[in-house]
Amino acid sequence: MAFEGLSEKLSGIFSRLKLHGKLTESDIKDAMREVRLALLEADVNYKVAKDFVASVSERAVGEEVMKSLTPAQQVIKIVNDELASLMGGGAREIRLNAKGSTCLMMCGLQGSGKTTHAAKLAKRFKSEGRRPLLIACDVYRPAAIEQLKIVGEAAGAEVFEQGQGDPVEIARKGYLYGRDYGFDVIIVDTAGRLQIDAELMDELRRIKEAVSVDETLLVVDSMTGQEAVNVAETFASEVGIDGIILTKLDGDTRGGAALSVLAVTGKPIKFAGTGEKLDDLEVFHPDRMASRILGMGDVLSFIEKAEKNIDAEKAAKLAKKVKKGFDMNDLLDQFEQLGNMGNIQQLVGMMPGGAAIPEEAIDEQAFRRTQAVILSMTPLEREKPSVIDAKRKRRIAAGCGQRVEDVNRLLRQFEQMNKMVKQMNKKGRRRMSALPGRGSGLPF
Repeated sequence: MAFEGLSEKLSGIFSRLKLHGKLTESDIKDAMREVRLALLEADVNYKVAKDFVASVSERAVGEEVMKSLTPAQQVIKIVNDELASLMGGGAREIRLNAKGSTCLMMCGLQGSGKTTHAAKLAKRFKSEGRRPLLIACDVYRPAAIEQLKIVGEAAGAEVFEQGQGDPVEIARKGYLYGRDYGFDVIIVDTAGRLQIDAELMDELRRIKEAVSVDETLLVVDSMTGQEAVNVAETFASEVGIDGIILTKLDGDTRGGAALSVLAVTGKPIKFAGTGEKLDDLEVFHPDRMASRILGMGDVLSFIEKAEKNIDAEKAAKLAKKVKKGFDMNDLLDQFEQLGNMGNIQQLVGMMPGGAAIPEEAIDEQAFRRTQAVILSMTPLEREKPSVIDAKRKRRIAAGCGQRVEDVNRLLRQFEQMNKMVKQMNKKGRRRMSALPGRGSGLPF
């Protein structure tokens, strides 16, 4: 999970701090020393870690905190505020022109995920009702143009390409094509290098001169830590960038790049790549990320994922059906909708306290095994699990490669869920019948 190592260390520091009824300056000094070490171990830039701890310490030794009834909670709140501020305070989305086209230039080193994230952005804009155009200007990397065409098609976006020509001229012609044919978002996918060199920087500057670029977005791999920050600093000074897309944030257990890049470059993180699918692109919310680092969860992002991926009509039908009892088809449908929301470990990390749950305790394969058992059932068995006898259990287990014990476990869990729902419904009806005026003709 993202920031897993840092979250664990900060949780331990604050747990010890909570043992003190009152805090002294010495207590805070000791805690901040540990916080600084935790940040450095998370690969946060040395100067950034030093300035962060100094800022927190200055606020934490204030009279308001020292005399508070819950000083440890006050310190945690200060750390939360400072973490959010360190990463930018609030979300910084792309500024789209009210009229005409908005041109975005993607840049970065090879292997950072630039081409894939160009398509992710295109799909995001497409879902918002816009017409994105992708321009293939990576004429050096083998199959780069073909890759953009494949991911572009998957995103539902047109790709402008002219083969292995001059990238500056391709960008210029692609931009004119997009503007003339009514594309409101034009995304230029530029070439990368294995390392920064003068030739790459010069080519990017010439593309910016030839095309009216509204925003330049740098794509960096968060798992490279401080190297990602160094890359961002160089691109910011040599080419000029407006924002950063951090890729592989789901696998970055340290988080040093996310915590350092704004302070070092002055450029905000605008998006975070959290997986390999084209939908795995999130607006970067510093305040929510700070809460997640401190183990307080990110419920708002969880709700947004649910609203985006869960079928409201199906959910309403299930709510009505639950009152009478649901079947295996409903359970299967819920598993599918949960799968659409993304990686289970990411979802758990968004819940308050979720960061404290070790990865090995979250068995994502268990969901798939359960789905396999249900899919091995006949339509009648899914609708009426009570008909499943010993013979049917053996057939279901053989059909999904599971054991009979696994089928029995699912049936028991399903029965318990139905009983629980029925008990909740009964309690609800009893509460309603106990309301004053019930049955008296009053409008309750």
